[in-house]
Amino acid sequence: MELDFLLLALVGIFAGFMNTLAGGGSLLTLPALMLFGLPADFANGTNRVAVLAQALASVTFFDREGKFDRRGLGPLLVPALLGASVGAASASQIPASYLKPILLLVMTTIALTMLFAPKLIAPEPTDEAPRAPDKKSFITFFAIGLYGGFAQAGVGIFLLAGLGGLLRYDLVHANGMKSAIAAAFTALSLLIFLAAGQVEWLPGLALAAGMVLGARVAVFLAIKSGNVLLHRIVLVLVLISCGAAWLN
Repeated sequence: MELDFLLLALVGIFAGFMNTLAGGGSLLTLPALMLFGLPADFANGTNRVAVLAQALASVTFFDREGKFDRRGLGPLLVPALLGASVGAASASQIPASYLKPILLLVMTTIALTMLFAPKLIAPEPTDEAPRAPDKKSFITFFAIGLYGGFAQAGVGIFLLAGLGGLLRYDLVHANGMKSAIAAAFTALSLLIFLAAGQVEWLPGLALAAGMVLGARVAVFLAIKSGNVLLHRIVLVLVLISCGAAWLN
């Protein structure tokens, strides 16, 4: 049993690194939790414990480096939280026998998006100031929250697409904002899964320990790398996420 927890933590290190710089870490952690013995609905709920810990750690690390736009956060949190509440409530009511194929279908869709439209996820470096949120961004981040509340897997990819592709944040600031938004709606969805009794704390905390460590390494690399190098790293992580989605 101790070995199982250690393996979860090791998976968490790489998943936390992926989530912090791009997304798709849950494409690794959800199958790991199911291999651990959790049914799909419990894996989906338990995964939120680790993702929340990693997201909070990531935004803290980015904020310390001055790479987090606090003023721009509020207008994006509202639609994301509204969407997440609907998505998580839906997921927690779906039987495990139905949830697993749905999760796999969503993962495959993410993989195709990452393969054929990578610039939506990691736009080219730009000197433009971030755009102000508007009705289009409200709808976009509601949809992202809806998906994140339901499935979680790969939601960071969609957040980067919204923050970078729509609002034109550079990759470092986009990752800081992404972490804050993910932390907020993951906390909300975790409460819903807790109310449904679909969280196992021990595997969740083992996974969380690894993901926090992975987040620390990722933020250090993001700050030290230039924008072009970071862009390339994100694309590599996207391809890894694609492979994980197909193999699972």
